[in-house]
Amino acid sequence: MDAERAWQDLQRIRVPQERVYDEIERCAHGGAGATYTTAGIMWVFLAVSGLDLPQWAFWLALTAYVTVLGSLAVIYNRRTRMRLHRSRHDWRSVAAFVAGMVVTGVTVLASGRLVETLALPYGSLIQATVSAGAFVLFAGPVNRWAVSSLRDRGVRAAQKGAGQ
Repeated sequence: MDAERAWQDLQRIRVPQERVYDEIERCAHGGAGATYTTAGIMWVFLAVSGLDLPQWAFWLALTAYVTVLGSLAVIYNRRTRMRLHRSRHDWRSVAAFVAGMVVTGVTVLASGRLVETLALPYGSLIQATVSAGAFVLFAGPVNRWAVSSLRDRGVRAAQKGAGQ
């Protein structure tokens, strides 16, 4: 096999690969609708859970919250045009998910404790707003950070494959 033929083969492989990475990055950068929708659902749940509800009403609200978030995940997963192999999700994706849970959980607990300590009026609304705001401010940059490594990893793999 001559060098020109090998170069053409490499370019034929690389162009579709670059399109895949472009699509992944476009989804991560331009898909703020899911983030805002999730934050809105979280805000409503936190605002309602701060009310003096009977135990059965709280569990009903929690069940509805989890169901709506699950439905949202299914809807947004089906909208993506790309189906990627699970190996495309590296340690950054897992770290982003875990860090998002930790940041959101700590914000909910800390803002709830602060509202209780200061005995603020409309405490559940304040807690819901602070928590949803922290989620929105955290989710966007972290999603972009988690996706940014995929292109670099793909380029390294292509270079490694071309070197063999």
